[in-house]
Amino acid sequence: MLTRKQLELLTFIKTRTEADGVPPSFDEMKEALDLRSKSGIHRLITALEERGFIRRLAHRARALEIIKLPEAMEKAAGFAPKVIKGDKVDPPRDAMPVTTVHALELPVMGRIAAGVPIEAISEVSHHVAVPGSMLSGRGNHYALEVKGDSMIEAGINDGDIVVIREQDTAENGDIIVALVEDHEATLKRFRRRGGMIALEAANPAYETRVFPDYLVKVQGRLVGLIRSY
Repeated sequence: MLTRKQLELLTFIKTRTEADGVPPSFDEMKEALDLRSKSGIHRLITALEERGFIRRLAHRARALEIIKLPEAMEKAAGFAPKVIKGDKVDPPRDAMPVTTVHALELPVMGRIAAGVPIEAISEVSHHVAVPGSMLSGRGNHYALEVKGDSMIEAGINDGDIVVIREQDTAENGDIIVALVEDHEATLKRFRRRGGMIALEAANPAYETRVFPDYLVKVQGRLVGLIRSY
């Protein structure tokens, strides 16, 4: 049995997919259901997926597929999803042709501190589609939401999504995810000084933190950035 919001979202996805040929974006879903943030949409989609009504397709943007519909959808009285109109316009003159971009879905592992370190991150909060060209080489990748302003001079702002390649080594100057004393995670620039490791901020308001190398574990290196406006 679905909740009203789950039913509304499923109906909206079905309506937009039939009208446009592709599922709606998370922003469109959020607006249609009058939700304050996309995290609510993530929870609804996860619930629909767990109940077998939709599935997320790997390696594709807007990758949602409706598998089945509940009987209640056809019997629901008075519900009319707010299809957003007017969001399709003719392209500007001399516009570049639209091309298909290979995209992959990465798990967003919560928030990473660009400022005061926060507790280590280990759970997936949602997924984000990123261009395949953003992923450097082989290996596993994941994403993190940035919290804080200590890396602003490196172009990394509060609320941005950073794409991280999993690795346990780093070169001087790399921006890395560092695990400090096995419980604090932070995003900083890496510098090795003999048996010490310096974690440098990209904001003069924050001091460089220096630790014995055995207290710092490299969890991954920054390979991409998704700007949040």
